[in-house]
Amino acid sequence: MTARMNHHIALVTGAASGLGLAIARRLAAEGAWVALLDLFGRPGQMEEMRKEFAGSGEVYALDITKEEEVKRVVEGVARERGRIDILVNSAGITGETSLMSHATGTDNLRLVFEVNFMGSYFTSKYVLPVMVGQGYGRILHIASIAGKEGNAGMLAYSASKAAVIGMAKVQGKEYAGTGVTINALAPAVIRTPLVDAMPEEQVKYMTDKIPMKRCGTLDEAASLAAYIVSQENSYTTGFTFDLSGGRATY
Repeated sequence: MTARMNHHIALVTGAASGLGLAIARRLAAEGAWVALLDLFGRPGQMEEMRKEFAGSGEVYALDITKEEEVKRVVEGVARERGRIDILVNSAGITGETSLMSHATGTDNLRLVFEVNFMGSYFTSKYVLPVMVGQGYGRILHIASIAGKEGNAGMLAYSASKAAVIGMAKVQGKEYAGTGVTINALAPAVIRTPLVDAMPEEQVKYMTDKIPMKRCGTLDEAASLAAYIVSQENSYTTGFTFDLSGGRATY
């Protein structure tokens, strides 16, 4: 593994499992120091991750829907480490699925937007001034193919991820001249705990749309994410990268 991220400071949300953890591990393997942000609900989980990332990161319990908590953690990391080079917003929930739009719960829809969109908005809101001030930064919002195409039965998730894609487009344009790039990544089905918790018929509906006829892997997703937030990716911003096995061709 190359050390192309030596001395880089990275923040990863949703880092306790799934795609967030896979990306955090990949960034650490490439030399970055990683702040792992999550709720860490399982007993002993924080300590396990502290041991795994000893010397290459630190664990922060954080509810990304709480703006003041996000502000405190981001400013604390910037103060302690001297800079923030990378932000990966991977925290997300699907909410209710396999429901027609008229049957969805309003409170559940609001919760999905709070986690998937507002959480990414809060982290980027407080990371961007740090990156602009140092003249360099990479932000990656994890979106979804559902945000491009809409998955039937997944109103809250699809709409929230469409909002994340829209935010990446806006921020990419706003900060294009600052040395900071902001992009999104739109995976199709990646086998994660989030997907495993969904009804099997919903997973089949999504997988059947993929020309490769398989789920993506965590390694494939982490590899592309690592490129997007690397110094090599210097001329692409406001873009949504495809990771869909051929489902999205635009």
